[in-house]
Amino acid sequence: MTARIVTKEDVENILSAVNRACRKGDLDTYHYLNYKAMVLFGAFTAQRPLATIARLTVGQLREAVAMKRPVVDVLPWQDKIRMQHYCPLHPQVVGAILPLLDSRQDDALAFEKLSFQQWLRYHEVRLLKSNVRIVMGDLRKFAEQHGDVVGWNESNRAYILTHGVRGIEWSNYRHQLLENVHNVYMRYWSDVELSE
Repeated sequence: MTARIVTKEDVENILSAVNRACRKGDLDTYHYLNYKAMVLFGAFTAQRPLATIARLTVGQLREAVAMKRPVVDVLPWQDKIRMQHYCPLHPQVVGAILPLLDSRQDDALAFEKLSFQQWLRYHEVRLLKSNVRIVMGDLRKFAEQHGDVVGWNESNRAYILTHGVRGIEWSNYRHQLLENVHNVYMRYWSDVELSE
């Protein structure tokens, strides 16, 4: 069992801390919007911070939010195990991402991952259950752990997180269609709301 238990309240504490920093003038609007979108993206999608979140481009997000069923097509070089996969976007994530896309080039990196990582290092946002400082990887843990709370389908979860997907079953028999990945994901996550 992991000692790092990450709850909905923990993610909301990060969002509140980012919001307070902006209201106090410690964060400019651009960084506030970027950090907020990154927290929501990480918490709702469980993508790896360094391998995936840090490598996504504005063009990928722009393409995703324009879809009827918004999903990011994560490319092999953007995944730790080099597995191209669809990553569904919760409506709250779509709303947070839209302001990041204005007047930015498609090939620009979408998220200020290193800047946010530094911000977390110097701010006392702690996990409520274990009283340790929150790190970006805790957003992935939240999605995995909260997935148990909402009863998230194991196959859909494994595919989106690219966890345990290296067997014959996955390489030869399973194929995920965009609409199915999105629909199954939303069946479990649509009612989850994170507030700041």
